Amino acid sequence: MSTTTSPDHRPDHRPDRRGPHRSSRLGRLVAGATAAAAFVALSGCSAVGAPAAEGTTSVDYWLWESLQLPGYQKCADAFEAENPDVTIRITQYGWADYWQKLTAGLVAGAGPDVFTDHLTKYPEFVTRGVILPLDDFEATADIDPADFQEGLAELWKGQDGKQYGSPKDFDTIALFYDEKVLSEAGMTPADLEGLTWNPEDGGTFEEVIAHLSVDANGVRGDEEGFDPTNVVTYGLGSNGAGDTNGQTQWSWLAGATGWDYTNAPVWGDEYHYDDPRFKASIAWLFGLVDKGFLPSYERVGTAPNLVQQLGSGQAALTADGSWTISSYARLQGVDLGIASVPIGPIGHPVSMYNGLGDSISAQTDAPEESARWVRFLGSDACQKIVGDEGVIFPARPAGTDAAIAAFADEGIDVTPFTDLVADGDTVLFPVTNNAAEILSIMRPVMDGIYIGSESVDSLDAVNRRVNGLFD
Repeated sequence: MSTTTSPDHRPDHRPDRRGPHRSSRLGRLVAGATAAAAFVALSGCSAVGAPAAEGTTSVDYWLWESLQLPGYQKCADAFEAENPDVTIRITQYGWADYWQKLTAGLVAGAGPDVFTDHLTKYPEFVTRGVILPLDDFEATADIDPADFQEGLAELWKGQDGKQYGSPKDFDTIALFYDEKVLSEAGMTPADLEGLTWNPEDGGTFEEVIAHLSVDANGVRGDEEGFDPTNVVTYGLGSNGAGDTNGQTQWSWLAGATGWDYTNAPVWGDEYHYDDPRFKASIAWLFGLVDKGFLPSYERVGTAPNLVQQLGSGQAALTADGSWTISSYARLQGVDLGIASVPIGPIGHPVSMYNGLGDSISAQTDAPEESARWVRFLGSDACQKIVGDEGVIFPARPAGTDAAIAAFADEGIDVTPFTDLVADGDTVLFPVTNNAAEILSIMRPVMDGIYIGSESVDSLDAVNRRVNGLFD
């Protein structure tokens, strides 16, 4: 992996996390997101940008994250200034509505020209012929993978060798915590550095989780008399059971054993859910429930919220994605800190490495103009604008560096996220066919293991069913 962080952003040069977390930039970001959310509440979506001027071509662009809306509107403004013959109209939906409306729109011919795409979705879009290869357009025919963080462009290359998405950002996993909670436990941020984990006894990571767990009588999980059935603060928050990729739930644990999702980095046709290393990782994680260190399935429900768990004091640590940094930074009364996920049996920490892309709809009436917009979205110019907003890590190194600087200005050290990429301590998101079918097989079983009604050995039969989809 190419290094994208300067020495000043390494762990030994961390900014003071006790400084102000809510500067004017974050205030403007929250205000913009609040206004967008209010518009969504009234209309079901947020549409930004004036109607196309006479003699110009409109390009409709859809995305799902309200916090990213202000940055991409700035990109649209910059693009229109350079391309006066094109008007960009941005529409934002919430995650669930986004995919429902996008799928319906692509089928009915009423969808966008360009949209934010996801690695779990685009293989089916390719199969159905509803997105176009970027290779077919002059503006996007020469996308160079070397212009982006290593490996991101390859994730969007179909089995036919064509490029179906232009990388827009990436995400990794790290641990969020409240420094006040650590202090109450007699700990400091330094105590979270260099933690080790293994699926046999949990290593020093489980020791920390145990100490941070507190029952209703104030007894900690590593003290005599701790009541695991009456816990007030769990050492580790829960984002549910996960399904096919377990991005925030277990990918960073299983990956640290040397386990891989499939038999190939991209477009594998054989899953490894029956691997003993995977089963041991899952058994350890959900075994924390009986110990009182992880909230139960019944406690978090079907829509768990890690940000809320940390903010309310229900959880002391949460393993979450870099796309949530701004949400954690907005928590009132929390002195936010971020630490690396623990070092696994393979000798270093591991995170899933995921990245979104921009795709062009096959139904677009403006294919060339759409390609020009996609090219700009993937340029240094746009990705620096987005990075300056301090919300996500753009896919180009210049955009990543801009985001690192923006977060640092807020007093937030994000190196636990970016060091994983710089050091190559990542596993790729599993891009395969049959994503929807695999999800329908895996979800109920993973939920059952979390609840306790299924054994991890049930993954043997599940894996055979999954791999049978590729026969």
